[in-house]
This record gives sequence, structure tokens and C-alpha cells, in this order.
Amino acid sequence: MKQGDADAVTDRLVGLAPVVSPRTVVLVLGSFPGAASLRLQQYYGHPQNQFWRILSAVWPEHPLPEGAAAYEQRCHWLLERGVGLWDVYASCERQGSLDAAIRRAQVNDFAGLKARCPLLRAVAHNGGESYRHHALVRHSLGMDPGPQGGSTACPIESIKLPSTSPAHAAMGFALKFAAWKECLTRHGLA
Repeated sequence: MKQGDADAVTDRLVGLAPVVSPRTVVLVLGSFPGAASLRLQQYYGHPQNQFWRILSAVWPEHPLPEGAAAYEQRCHWLLERGVGLWDVYASCERQGSLDAAIRRAQVNDFAGLKARCPLLRAVAHNGGESYRHHALVRHSLGMDPGPQGGSTACPIESIKLPSTSPAHAAMGFALKFAAWKECLTRHGLA
């Protein structure tokens, strides 16, 4: 960043609505949509993001809807399998798509999510920036430890998964796939 850029005005970006249903068992929680996803108004819209490829490999017997106009069908495809999508941040200021560039972020309101997703059993954090907020998400979902250290509500697991972002290229597809599949299998979805 050049001197003076820190003072540059950045427009406030607004994230996407949650993709959830009463059948959501695992909520995939990203940090905030990248520039390509915001432009398309689609979760994981960057062509090099491995999210859709990984989930397609988890359920090869159920082909993923393809094509530019298939996003709504893809969301329905995920919901049929018990998977929902959302992000930690409702809005933020950011230039580019990197999590490290997120500034002045406003966290989404997770409090009402449990009522919308009564079967929710896990929050699968897609990368480290999302997982950094796992305690806040747990608190908002009413999962704070009780007096004896146990959970006060039905147990909802917080899982840190490897990021599917093209910026996280150090880990290969096979390792990412194995972690994601294990999470979904553990919750009866794969």
C-alpha cells in the first residue's frame, strides 16, 4: 500500500443472504464473499475456488448442476443434502478479495439462525478467518459452556476446515477434499 492509500475512501460492501433451510445440518461459514462472488451475487463464484468441486466430489452420484445460470439449482442441491451457506461478516470495507484486507467488518446476526435451522449440528468454518470467530458464533447460537463446562443447548460442533479459496493453494485438492468429506460424513451427510 502506498503512502496515503490508508486514507482512501473504500465503499462499504454488503454480503450475501444465508442459504439455509429447516433441513440444514451443517452450515458452511465463510468470512466474506470475494470480489467475483459479490459481482455475481453467488457464494463461491470465483472459478478457481474449489468449494463446488469439493462438494461435487463428496456426492458423485448426485451431479452438481452446471452452467452460468445454475447457481439457484446448486443452492437447492446443497440444501437437499443438509448443507447451508453463510458468512461471518454481513458487511465490510475491503479492496480486492483477500481476508487480510477486510476492514471495519460488521458480524452477521447469528442469534435467529437456530430457529431457522432446528437440525443444525455443525458450523464448518471455511478457513481461518471464519474460524477466528467461532466463539462468537457459538455464543450467538446459545452454545456457551454451562456451569459444569458442558454445552447449554444441543451440541453444535465448530469445525475449522481448510479454505477452498484460490488464495489457499498450498494445500492440494485431495487433502482439502478428505477434510471436508470427513466433516460431512461425521454428521451423516456423506
